[in-house]
Amino acid sequence: MKEILRFAASLNIAVHGAHLEPGVLGEWYEERREVYFDLRLTPDEQVFTVAHELGHAHHGHQCRADQRAEDQADEYAARLLIDPAIYAALERQGLHQYDIAEHFGVSVHVLNLWMTDCLLALRGVTYVRSRMGVGQWTARHLRAQTA
Repeated sequence: MKEILRFAASLNIAVHGAHLEPGVLGEWYEERREVYFDLRLTPDEQVFTVAHELGHAHHGHQCRADQRAEDQADEYAARLLIDPAIYAALERQGLHQYDIAEHFGVSVHVLNLWMTDCLLALRGVTYVRSRMGVGQWTARHLRAQTA
C-alpha cells in the first residue's frame, strides 16, 4: 500500500479509508482530488481499489462511469501493479496464472487484462509493450513463450 500511496501523493491526490455504502469499493472525487476506499476490503483489494480510482483520475472520468471507463481504470491499475520483469520471472518458473495474479495482489481477470493490453507475442518470444509516462520504453522485457 505504501507504494501506491506515494504514487497518489506524487499526483497530489489524497487517499482516505472509510466505511462506504454497501457495494461501493472506492470513489474518486475530481474536484477535491481525493480517492476513498472501503476499509472492509482486504489489503490486496484496498491497493487495487486505490489504483483503480487513480485510473479514473488519470483518464478524467466523472463520478458516474460507464463500463468502458471501468475497464480503462482496471487496465490502468493493472499497469501500476504488475511489473513486467517480475511477471516474466514468475512465468519462467512455470507458475500458473492464478499464482502470478496472487503474487501481484490482483484477480486473474485483471492479470488477463494486463496480458491482453501489454504483451505482444512474436515468433515464440513475448515482448512487453510500452509503459505509461516518461521513459515508457525503458521497461522493455522479454520472456520465453510458454505453451
